[in-house]
Order: sequence, then C-alpha cells, then structure tokens
Amino acid sequence: MVVSAVGFTLVAQAVGERDQVLVLARDVPAGRVLKPTDLRVVGVAAETGVVPLADRGTVLGRRARVPLVAGSLLAPGQVGTSAVFPPKGFSQVALAVEPGGAPPELARGERVAVLSGPAGAGAVGDEEKEPSAVAGTVTGVREPESAGGPRVVTVLVETGAARRAAQLEHPRVVVLPAQGREAP
Repeated sequence: MVVSAVGFTLVAQAVGERDQVLVLARDVPAGRVLKPTDLRVVGVAAETGVVPLADRGTVLGRRARVPLVAGSLLAPGQVGTSAVFPPKGFSQVALAVEPGGAPPELARGERVAVLSGPAGAGAVGDEEKEPSAVAGTVTGVREPESAGGPRVVTVLVETGAARRAAQLEHPRVVVLPAQGREAP
C-alpha cells in the first residue's frame, strides 16, 4: 500500500508539472519585429515545439516569419531574421463572403474549407462542373463596409488550389474539426 501511495504521488507530480512558455499577447503581422509587449507568459504542460520563458531574449527583436495570432503559443520557427509570407508553395486568396456564408465568430488561424455557395436559379442544367472545396487557414477577416454587405475573408491555401478557390461562386467558409481536417 505504501508503494502504491508513493507511486501515485510521483505520477501526479510528473503529470501536474507546468513549464513557463511564451504566448502572443496580440496579433503580430508577418514581418513585424517582436517586442516585449507582444508576448506574455503562461504555464502549460509542454515539452517541445514552444519557446520557453528562458529563451525570451532569443525571440525579442526578431521578425515574425508568419502572421502570429493572439493567444497562440510561440514556436521557434515562427520568428527569424526575415519574413517569408506566404511561404513557398502557398498563396493568399481574398473571398467576399455573403452574410450567413461563414460563422460569425470566424477568426485568424482557423483551418477551414471553402466551398461554393448555393447555385443560382439559372444554374439548373449547367454542364460546367462546380469547383471542389479548398482547405486552408484563415489569415484575415474584415467586417462588411455596409450593413448586409459581404465580409472579406482571406485564406492561405496551396498555390495549386488558389485559382480554384478564387473561382468559387458565392463562397461559403466552414471551420474544419480539430480531428481529421478533411474538407466536407
């Protein structure tokens, strides 16, 4: 019984350990130099892939290589001496999304599928094949300029799919689930 109690205590301590790591306090666009006010510290159960508090000095004053989203953990590869965005093999596509064509809480950093919206009345019998869905990551959401107008949603997609995404009529944006990440 004593051995079980000691073993349980050791396991509980190991599981409960938290490391102090850096998190983005606000959105940082690609190319901007990271300042102390852009970061905050949180305790998480993470071992690799994030910047620990002890390495704060190695990231301050460096440029964001990609757009950084507030609230996300900072990874070492996200900062460097130069910004290369969009990364090689990727392009950004800006889409005019009509009201109801995307979740109201859509935010930067979310993985999404972009689909063609409902066909117009004259589309019945059209011989053209609808372009297939395109998966990507939201890099920006701009609210409508007028009431009832479209929101502009910018999505990072593979360059080979950029033209297909731009050709979608009445685009709809669907947030992909955390597991599977497959386009519907």
